[in-house]
Amino acid sequence: MTLPWWWPFGEVARIAPAALAEDLDRSPGPQLLDVRTPAEFAAGHIRGALNVPITALPARVSSLALDRSRPVIAVCLSAHRSPPAVRLLGRHGFESAELAGGMLAWRSAGLPEVGR
Repeated sequence: MTLPWWWPFGEVARIAPAALAEDLDRSPGPQLLDVRTPAEFAAGHIRGALNVPITALPARVSSLALDRSRPVIAVCLSAHRSPPAVRLLGRHGFESAELAGGMLAWRSAGLPEVGR
């Protein structure tokens, strides 16, 4: 069964925080799409992330300057907003995955953030 893109549950591809941190050190690394609110983003985000709230993503996904040859990692706070982003990105032809556990897991692992 194919889930609607906006459904906040269901299995999507994931990447663990430590693996993402390693991938970001490679060139070219994956692209980061943070789908939290601007206030959440300003309070701390992963360096290089593009902030497009999940509520705005459907209208903006076609106009984002994302490279289709590189994977896109969707980031949210706790991995409830990122599954819909992964599904929507996939429907637009992007290889995508979510940050497993979201920013809560990233922070729990002690990984670096901008703005915090």
